[in-house]
Order: sequence, then C-alpha cells, then structure tokens
Amino acid sequence: MLKIIFLFMMASGLPVAIAMAGASLVYILFTGNLPPFVVIHRMVSGIDSFPLLAVPFFILAGNLMNNAGITNRIYNYALALVGWLKGGLGHVNVVGSVVFAGMSGTAIADAAGLGTIEIKAMKDHGYGTEFAVGVTAASATLGPIIPPSLPFVIYGMMANVSVGALFLAGILPGVLMALAMMVTVAYFAHKNGWGADVKFEWPRVIKALAETAVVVGWPLAVWAAITQAGLPAQATVLGALLLLFAADKLFDFQAVLPIMTPVLLIGGMTTGIFTPTEGAIAACLWAMVLGFAWYRTLRFRMFVKVCLDTVETTSTVLFIVAAASIFGWMLTATGVTTSIAGWVLGFTKEPWVFLLMANLLMLFVGCFLEPTAAITILVPILVPICQQLGIDLVHFGLVMVLNLMIGLLHPPMGMVLFVLARVAKLSVERTTVAILPWLVPLLGSLVLITYCPQLVLWLPRLFY
Repeated sequence: MLKIIFLFMMASGLPVAIAMAGASLVYILFTGNLPPFVVIHRMVSGIDSFPLLAVPFFILAGNLMNNAGITNRIYNYALALVGWLKGGLGHVNVVGSVVFAGMSGTAIADAAGLGTIEIKAMKDHGYGTEFAVGVTAASATLGPIIPPSLPFVIYGMMANVSVGALFLAGILPGVLMALAMMVTVAYFAHKNGWGADVKFEWPRVIKALAETAVVVGWPLAVWAAITQAGLPAQATVLGALLLLFAADKLFDFQAVLPIMTPVLLIGGMTTGIFTPTEGAIAACLWAMVLGFAWYRTLRFRMFVKVCLDTVETTSTVLFIVAAASIFGWMLTATGVTTSIAGWVLGFTKEPWVFLLMANLLMLFVGCFLEPTAAITILVPILVPICQQLGIDLVHFGLVMVLNLMIGLLHPPMGMVLFVLARVAKLSVERTTVAILPWLVPLLGSLVLITYCPQLVLWLPRLFY
C-alpha cells in the first residue's frame, strides 16, 4: 500500500520529497499503527547527522570557487596543457572538468560554471554547438566521481560507509573516464579533420607541466618529510604551504592553488588530520583565502550572494534526505525491502547478474529522479542485497553514483541536460541528440567499473 500511495503522488506531479513524506504520513494515518508525530521525528533524526554537515560546506566551497574567477584560471591551465592537440578545445573541456571536479563535487556546478566558458570558446573556434554541448555534458559527470563528491557523502551516510574511502575510490575511475572521453574527442577530431586550437609553444606547455609536477610532487615531498625524515607533521605542512604560496607568487602559476583543493582534502583525511566533514570546512577556508586574500577576486557582496545560494541549495538537498529517511524507514518497517531482497535472491544469487539488474534499475531511476532522492530511496533497498551477496559497499557506491550521473544527461528529468540547453541556447531535443554519442564512453566506463572492482578498491585498501 505504501508503494501505491507513493507512486500515485509521484504520478500526480508532486515533488519527490513531498511524495515520500506524504506517502509515509498517509500510510500511518490510514493504518493507525503509529502516531503521526513519528514522521517528524524520523525526518529530524534523519538529518541529525555529523557527516551530513559536509553537504553545505562542500556546496559553499564549490560556489566560492565558481564565483571567484577560478574557472578562468582552470580553463587557461587546461588550454596550455592540451589545447595544442587535434580537437584541442575538446580535450581542454575534459581536462578542465577533471580539475573543477576536485573543487565543486557536483555535475550541475561543473556544467553551469566551467561549461559556460567552454561552450562559448568552442563555438568561437568553429566547433559545432552539438559537439560542444556533448563533450561538456559527458565531462560534467566527472564532478561527483572525482573527490570531493556530494553524492558520496549522502551514500556514505545512508549506507554507513566511510566517506574518505569513497573519495579515494573515485580517483582512478575518474581518471579512466577522462581518458575514455579524450579518446572520443580524438576520434571526432580525426573523423572531421580538426586541427589544434592554439599553437604549440614549448614555454606554455612546460609551464603547464611544471604546475602539474608541483601538484603531484608537493604532497609526496610533505609525506616523505614527515614519514622518512621524522619532521613534525603540523609544522611541516604549514611550512610547505608557505613555500607553495611563495612559489605561486614567484612563478605566477595559473591553477596550482585551486588544483590543490582535492590534494589537501584527500591528504588530510587519509592522514587523520580531519574528518570528511572537517575537510569540507577546510575547503571553504581554502576557497575564501584564495578568493579574498590571494587572488582578490571575491567581494563581500558576492560572498553574501554565494552564502544565500548555498542555503537554498542545502535546504533542498537536506529536505530530500529528511523525507527519504522516513520513507526508507517505512519501507523497512513494512517489509518492502525484505520482500524485494527475497525476490532478487530467489531470481539469482550471482553477484554479476545482480549488478547487471541493479545497473539497469539505476539507469532507469536516474532518468526520473534527482541523484540525492534516488540514492536515499535505493540504498535501503539494494544495500542489504549487496551485503548478502558479498559485494563491497564502497564499490557499489561508485557504481550507483555513476549510474545516476548518466541519468542527469537524459530527459525527462536530467538537470545537466536542461542547464546545457539553456547555456547553449539549444532545444532540449537537439541537446539530447548531441549527448547520445557520448554515452558510449560513459557506458563503457560503467561496465568496466562494475565488473573490475579492483579499479575502485585499490586506493581505499591502501589507507582503510
């Protein structure tokens, strides 16, 4: 009965959060088994969670980076690094999204922020609007895969899985997805006879490679100084940060400091300096230091607007989580999750078959539900089956998030689809057709990640 009420409310056009909370309340009032205040109690307890504090701070950090002129620096860095390749701006689009993913944590922020710059630049250089939209949409899915990631925070809280392990799990798959997209760009460039978009110049390329080397070498040097040389951790990190700022001032780096955001987050979490929630606060402080003090591109009025936007976005996300909390509890209490688990396990006990069925289900659900709502509904249903089949929950979390990110590219509810249609001034139909070829690398990556869990679990097992 609970399922029927929920589906009826969804079909009537109610927002998914109201449908979940409303279906639970109507069911309780109709059966009379529980007092109605249980709905409010479960909703409040569902968001009374320390890990969930990371949500508003990661949203704030992404908004600060997006509004402080950081996106232009990332674009220029990517242009210097790969703009000289055939189909150059397509490669720049992918590399820029990889970097921006390490700051925003959401696909929509990537599409709306960096995507606006990339699509305009590609159109100015003679690329078709459809190609520009397609590569931007595909690369935007990297936002929640490469840490930090808001969907990983929600999944980790719902499935009782380490958020730090999920963050580490997304690094290698994110890099492989980016390489698959760059191969696709190279294919289109060869097919259409596209050349480079900027002239190859050794000084530009060497500077971009030097910035990359700094980003990779800095944490390794800090780690060696602490573990091998035995230097005190806090003093070493502080001194290394001062040297980093000095080098940035001396060599005028384009994007070293912004790219350092995920490095500092992952380093702090794996070494135990801070939790993922505290890491989200550290990311906000880092963004404010860059915006207010270092680059001086952030003004107080803009900061107030960013905070108000963050409050609006956070309230939407947490209301969905609260509504899903009571709905998931009701599904468990009424035996729905047990029935579904019994049906699935009666159909198959092979993990690979279940993963295939789960992928098809999540791809379908992702077309109709926003990722946060989909995660909060699907986790209570699918995670118990994963536990019985021995599927690692960190691995399954990455599979779930990637499925739902692909769903963001599809009608009728794909938010990235609508954002890019508005940015590129295309109809939704033309935008959908533009995205279709890019499903090949995305679905190929999904299959690889689903059935090669070692790609996902290699880094988490080193630290957890």
